[in-house]
This record gives sequence, structure tokens and C-alpha cells, in this order.
Amino acid sequence: MPPPKPGVIPLAPLKLGDVLNGAFSTMGRYWKQLFGMAGALYGGAALVMAAAVAVAYSAVSNHVDELVSLGYGEDPASADVVPLLIAGGVLVLLGIVVMSVVSGLMYAAVPAVLQEAVLGRPVVFATVWRRAWAHVAPVIGALVLTALIVIVPMVLIAVAFIGVIISLVAMDGGGSGGSATAITLGVIGALATGPVATWLWIKFCLAPAVVVFEGQRPVAALRRSSQLVHGDWWRIFGITLLAALMASAAGYMIQMPFSVLGVFPGMIGTASLDDDPSATAVIIAVSGYLVATLLGQLVSQIISTTFPQLVTGLLYVDRRMRTEDLGPVLAQAAGAQAAGARATGATPPPPPPHAGDAPPPPPHPGGAPQE
Repeated sequence: MPPPKPGVIPLAPLKLGDVLNGAFSTMGRYWKQLFGMAGALYGGAALVMAAAVAVAYSAVSNHVDELVSLGYGEDPASADVVPLLIAGGVLVLLGIVVMSVVSGLMYAAVPAVLQEAVLGRPVVFATVWRRAWAHVAPVIGALVLTALIVIVPMVLIAVAFIGVIISLVAMDGGGSGGSATAITLGVIGALATGPVATWLWIKFCLAPAVVVFEGQRPVAALRRSSQLVHGDWWRIFGITLLAALMASAAGYMIQMPFSVLGVFPGMIGTASLDDDPSATAVIIAVSGYLVATLLGQLVSQIISTTFPQLVTGLLYVDRRMRTEDLGPVLAQAAGAQAAGARATGATPPPPPPHAGDAPPPPPHPGGAPQE
């Protein structure tokens, strides 16, 4: 007898095909909620950063023109460099804050949709937004704590790059010993700590789903994720890596047409420039290319962010069905909801098959055939 399937996945331990089909089915059935949330967040973040860049450029445009007009061998004045550094620093800090909030909301919104998708229940955009906003702070905390894991390998790789730069500068051999040591330590350290960081990253990858599904705080969510991943690390690593590669390939294929379309207005705009254009004229001339590229990146970001999170959320449900027998609980919840819908006269979702019933209905388009 096949397991009940009230929503996008069968309520039993999931195979690779079940996870991927569940992610695709969720994107197909709840695309308005998922893509609407992602589009609103990433589009809003792009507008905020574009407005910030416009304000910053209007404040330092004179200094930019001064630097662009410098002749060969002329040193820039500190009065022109310092404002640019300050404006750039403010933009970087604003970008970190904006992307942290956007990432936290997306990592909270996807599990909020999965909570209903697994049971086959409808959900509206306002409900997704409300649940995501209620969990955004602990989700950001879990993401920040998880991201701190990769700092050590990144620092060691940075040391290696600095050593390469030093070795290139000191071509006479005077400082080659120190740079060679820095390169050696950086490469060895990165090779030694990289696998450890990857191992810890996978152990904590279920933390955002834990926060939304169970209402845990950041540290407790990391501990709970480690408990769920225990004993199944390689399988979760392989499925997560496959989902990331699939999303990256899809994002690249989506972004290519936008980049190609943006070349033509950029070529027309640059052809109209005079021999000594200003920085403002150059930006205006290539604005078509910039807009097309940013639009392609926005669409690519929505796809490459949503799909891996759906897979990770389904892996969380799978681990609980494997280790805590969550399947019967979910089936009971789906059955109780269907009974309540019949009592009120509403149209319930298709009931799960039971022994002695008629053959199950055809699978949802795009889903895997039932065994």
C-alpha cells in the first residue's frame, strides 16, 4: 500500500526523487507565494540599494569627475579620495543590513510555505509574510552563527592571497621568504579547515527550518539541526550539493538572455559618447545594459535561492519522519483537516489512499508516479 500523500510529498521516508519532485511541486502549486515573496524582497532590496547609490553618487559626483579627469602619473588628492571611501563604506554596511533582512525573511518564508504544502493546504501571501516576519530575528541569528563557521578558512585563504601579492611586489627576492611562508600556511590551513567547515555547515543547515517549524531560538536550532543530521550526513550533503548545482545552472541559463539583450542598448549608448565623456555620461550610456543585467540577476536570484531552501526544508521533514515517525502525525493532521472541511461543507483535499479503497487517482502533473 502506498503511503498517504495529501500534499507535495508522500508521508514516509523520502527518496531523492521524492525530495526533488516535492520541491518542484511546491514551486508549481505555491509559485505565487514563493516567487511573490522573493520578488518583493529582492526587488525591494534592489530599489533601496539603487536609491542609496544614487544619493551617494550625487553627493560625491564632483570628486568622481576629478578622479576621472586625472592625467597619467597624477596622484589623486586626499580630499577627493576620502569622500569616496566613506560613501563606499556606508553603501557596504547598508547592503549587509538589507541582505541580512532579506535572506532571513526568505529562509523563514520557504519553511512557512512547506508547512502547508506537505499537508496539501492552501496558504495566502499575507499568512506567509506574517509567519516569516515573526521568525526573521531567530532565523537571521541561526544564519549568522552558521556563517561564522567558514570564517577561519576564508581568513586563511585571504592570507594566501596576500602572500601572493607580496611575492609579486617583492620580485627582487628580498621579501620572498615571508610571502612563501604565508602562502604555505594559507593553503595548508584552508585544506585542513575547509572539510571541517563543510561538515559543520551541513550539520547546521536545517536550523532555519527548525526555527520556523518548531519555534526554536538560534542556538537551540543549531543543536536540533545537528541532532537531526546525525547519522545521515553524507546523504544530506549529496542532496544539498545537487540542489545547489541545479539551482546555479538554472540561474545561469535564466541570466544569459538578459545579458545578451542588455548588450545592444549598451553598444548604442557608448557609440554616442564623445572623445572625453564624463562619468555621468558613461553611466547614462550603459544604463540599459545595467538594468537588463540587474533584472536577470534578480530573476536568477529568486530561482537559485528558493529551490535549495525547499530541498533543505523537505530534508528536515524527511529526517523527522525517519527518526521520530512524524509521518502518521502528519497523516492524522491532514485527515482531521479533511474531516473538518467536510463538516463545514468546504471542499477538502484528495484523501490519502487506504487499504480496500479504489485505485488512487493519477499523480499530480510533474510528480512521480506512485508505486
